[in-house]
Amino acid sequence: MRIVDLLSPEKIALGAAAADKEGAIDLLVDLQNKSGCLTDREAYKQAILAREAQTSTAIEMGIAVPHAKSTCVTAPSLAACVLKEGVDYGAMDGQPSDLFFMIAAPMDGDLHLEILSHLMVLLMDFNFVSELRAAPDAKTFMEVIDKFETAKFPEEVPAQAPAPAEATPAGPRILAITACPTGIAHTYMAAEALEKKGRELGIPVKVETQGSGGAKNILTQAEIDACDGIIIAADKEVDLARFDGKHMLRVPVSDGIYKPEELIRQAPTAPIYHHSGQAVRESASESAGRKLYKQLMNGVSHMLPFVIGGGILIALAFLLDDASIDYANFGTNTPIAAWFKNIGNTAFNFMLPILAGYIAMSIADRPGLMVGFVGGALAVSGATFLSPAGTSVSAGFLGALIAGFAGGYLMLGMRKVCDKLPRALEGLKPILIYPVVGLLIIGLFMCLINPIVGAINTALYSGLEAMGEGSKIVLGIVLAGMMAVDMGGPFNKAAYVFGTSTLAAMAAGQGSDIMAAVMIGGMVPPIAIALATTFFRNRFTADERKSGVVNYIMGLCFITEGAIPFAASDPLRVLPSCIVGSGVAGALSMAFGCALPAPHGGIFVFPVMTNVLGYVVALVVGSLVGMILLGLLKKKKG
Repeated sequence: MRIVDLLSPEKIALGAAAADKEGAIDLLVDLQNKSGCLTDREAYKQAILAREAQTSTAIEMGIAVPHAKSTCVTAPSLAACVLKEGVDYGAMDGQPSDLFFMIAAPMDGDLHLEILSHLMVLLMDFNFVSELRAAPDAKTFMEVIDKFETAKFPEEVPAQAPAPAEATPAGPRILAITACPTGIAHTYMAAEALEKKGRELGIPVKVETQGSGGAKNILTQAEIDACDGIIIAADKEVDLARFDGKHMLRVPVSDGIYKPEELIRQAPTAPIYHHSGQAVRESASESAGRKLYKQLMNGVSHMLPFVIGGGILIALAFLLDDASIDYANFGTNTPIAAWFKNIGNTAFNFMLPILAGYIAMSIADRPGLMVGFVGGALAVSGATFLSPAGTSVSAGFLGALIAGFAGGYLMLGMRKVCDKLPRALEGLKPILIYPVVGLLIIGLFMCLINPIVGAINTALYSGLEAMGEGSKIVLGIVLAGMMAVDMGGPFNKAAYVFGTSTLAAMAAGQGSDIMAAVMIGGMVPPIAIALATTFFRNRFTADERKSGVVNYIMGLCFITEGAIPFAASDPLRVLPSCIVGSGVAGALSMAFGCALPAPHGGIFVFPVMTNVLGYVVALVVGSLVGMILLGLLKKKKG
């Protein structure tokens, strides 16, 4: 759905006047009502006010995008206005808002989220915003939107639309896939960098993003057949069977962000990829460490939704419960708390089997999936030869990690052995030999190593409990600092996964001080950068100052990746500042005894945290340290 399809001149007011926030809302609701898309004006206004009561829909640069779903909306609609003088709409930068888009959406589906996503992408373009404000009439206003939307989302232009007058750019036709373990920031940043650089070079580039919400902008077989080169910028396994016989370049997702031009130019002359059977053939030049990292990240990327979703629901259970009823059963004392706790626990209990299963699958393809799942489940249960049903000492995260790699390479070896069997037995391999023999072997293997790993886990957690305050502070410094080293890369993910692994070892409602230190280490870098762009403005370009404001939100929501563009442009100054700031915050978090029972959520899980006031102090101090160092280290611009 295109933005221009939802607008019309009668729903645009330019040079309008409003006394305050509610006056602006009334103006926009009237525009929506006149278009005939509402059956009840007042009900829709109340839906808008209810949404604003949650948090203001204003963003920086004087822009606001109020939106609401309601049963009184008969069809999706947009209204827009530009005020003569802005009104206070609660923007984070404190500036008045004068440019508004109001979205009206029916209750069925999430179309409003798609519209909002399109708008936010366009509104980040300063030229787009400037031309909208300068538009003399509604017709020109819509033409500006159409021009920028067509350039940004060309695939959504109707087929019957006239072709652009310009000739098709000459040069190789490049296709790409971007994917990162979490499927959030790096995936889309790499896609944007490749597409943008392709436009600059005059080389058509199409990117399929394999994000947390599934694959988007999927490459068709016709496009694959006609292209001159493929770029796979991914830190997890990607199905490559469809690219057999094509020139292919395989690189980390970070190269897609930082080296887009180099990749686009190299892709047409890259080695030709040949797919072998069901397994994904690795590049001959790929190091063993790189392969192991990608296999691990494939498990982590599939595990994270279970960790985050389940963990936050468990945190909500603690938030909604009454510990005074029975502290021993905190989290399940009230029916609503027990409901959240049960669903959260169900998701959380899948975490380690999912990790092991998808590590094994990345190594041996489908035959490894079942073996990895069962190995991970056996690790959780702590099954041994003496106690096949499981013990009180679980092999936990480390055991599941071992099960994933062991199961994957076990099945890879078994497949090579089975390749020597007569062809008449080919059909028996996937339905009988692989599952039965693989299951027996992984069962024997896990019963053998579970006591060893269980003893290691017991010693590890006992050691952490016995640590003195000084030792815990050092641990907090290290883990929080790791979160800022590569902001979503291997160090960051290692610290995060270690933090989440400690949650299962904690008593109900107790929380993990290690998880608290890990989360605060990931929150500091974007906040420190946002503060620096606010208070050390002359150290940053105009574009950096504009995007710096967004990092307040990203930092408070525990999205470390917001700092990546700044770190990429000046790593020698930005990274040390962020690492020191995060380390200080992690040390203070440990010193104050802060503990967190959820694996994600930023400020939204503060209500369930132990010593939240101390945590806020630690976050503020760490962010200020990072800001000051950044202000001192960076040079003035111009």
